[in-house]
Amino acid sequence: MSKKKKNEAAEAAEEVKTADEAAEEAQSEEPKDEKDEKIKALEDEVAAGKDKYMRLAAEYDNYRKRTANEKLSLYDDATAKAVKELLPVADSVRMALENLKDADREIVKGIELISSQLDKSFEKLKIEAYGKVGEDFDPNLHNAIGMVDSDELDSGKIAAVFQTGYKIGDKIIRHAMVQVTN
Repeated sequence: MSKKKKNEAAEAAEEVKTADEAAEEAQSEEPKDEKDEKIKALEDEVAAGKDKYMRLAAEYDNYRKRTANEKLSLYDDATAKAVKELLPVADSVRMALENLKDADREIVKGIELISSQLDKSFEKLKIEAYGKVGEDFDPNLHNAIGMVDSDELDSGKIAAVFQTGYKIGDKIIRHAMVQVTN
């Protein structure tokens, strides 16, 4: 074979290779599009699963917090109910202390000990007493049962306390009954 024929044969073979490569590329482009679609579909599925997982985790966290708050609320409600039954006793002890000024010192000392025990018990239960003379009147905390003019106190202050108020946290157990200045 001559050199010219060899070159022509080589060129023809290259053209065949190039045509074959073009056909392969054309065939490989179709599956490449299918692969891209499959990859996108799988990525979407993973994203949806991740979103579902994150929502479930957030829902569980909210449930856990809500349950913990409900438990605390139940404790506060039960404590408030029990303390409400003891408040008349506490009032009686305080009234006894106020009215036993001329009594035997030992009796007064005994009543003072009972009063301090009640105060310590209320403190352990996180029960706060409120409603003292000179404090600002708050209609959310106090029941005003009278008004009085006073030169010593500003307007809107508590002039006298007829019944001490009690609360646990933000929950009112009993409103304070007070007299307010004009």
